[in-house]
Amino acid sequence: MIRVVTGGAGFIGSNFIFHMMDKYPDDRLVCIDSLTYAGNLSTLKSVMDKENFRFEKIDIRDRDAVYKLFEEEKPDVVINFAAESHVDRSIENPSIFLETNIMGTSILMDACIKYNVGRYHQVSTDEVYGDLPLDRPDLFFTEETPIHTSSPYSSSKAGADLLVLAYHRTYGLPVTISRCSNNYGPYHFPEKLIPLMIINALHDKDLPVYGAGENVRDWLYVEDHCKAIDLILQKGRIGEVYNIGGHNEKKNIDIVKIICAELGKPESLIKHVTDRKGHDMRYAIDPTKIHSELGWLPETKFEDGIKKTIKWYLDNEDWWKDIISGEYQKYYEEMYSNR
Repeated sequence: MIRVVTGGAGFIGSNFIFHMMDKYPDDRLVCIDSLTYAGNLSTLKSVMDKENFRFEKIDIRDRDAVYKLFEEEKPDVVINFAAESHVDRSIENPSIFLETNIMGTSILMDACIKYNVGRYHQVSTDEVYGDLPLDRPDLFFTEETPIHTSSPYSSSKAGADLLVLAYHRTYGLPVTISRCSNNYGPYHFPEKLIPLMIINALHDKDLPVYGAGENVRDWLYVEDHCKAIDLILQKGRIGEVYNIGGHNEKKNIDIVKIICAELGKPESLIKHVTDRKGHDMRYAIDPTKIHSELGWLPETKFEDGIKKTIKWYLDNEDWWKDIISGEYQKYYEEMYSNR
């Protein structure tokens, strides 16, 4: 089987590639990524020279390049992780989020139709549902929760989801969509909450927390997410949406305090900063559908996952130091200058 993974040099996409190559060693994986700020080709160093792996630097907004690759590879499955995904960046520059997350998705699906791809999977987010009140812990996002977005980022992802479902209904494209809660784990880009706090704490730098830090997120260990997507590809019903949640709700301030405790750093490093515009208060997913239909449940408790994540960052300083210095962006040129 030939699978195209878009955005595979990013955090979740790279972990998915590792999972799939380990589980299906005889299949072919083709990774395309435009290597924007969050795409890091050095993350894929361990698989770059494998015969059944191919990497191409392609922007999913480039129709000609996408079609050329599909013509060459004739993929059976496309899994789309490619997205602009940072809320703060979307507030500063919404247009690139619309171009990549909506127009790029449409180009991928056009290619799937043109080249008779057997399955298209869209990786989405629970942020399309908006947020939940802090004083209603009994409320959760289900697949039936109305879309109610808060940021240009979540709006662009919601727009892409609706487009995917429309392509299924209009053109008969075999699609599935997964909406996940906040991921954490190895290879998480350092501007995100957990890696940022780990790295800043290691350097005894301020730990910036939006507002009072009361915002609640449902944390999902990235390996559990990858297993869920794999299961949806195998057994999920065509045209369906599946929520993937970790059942690990934590306040942002508590996450930061846990990291301080694990690293032996004082909580005095915590600095409260002006809150983000339109900051959602609580995300919480009800994963009953994927559990009852496909048998998936998260395997990693947050208490265990955060320890594994911190250890990974301690053991892989070169990876994140290259990102902080900007050196990681040179890896592509080094890999391909003589090819």
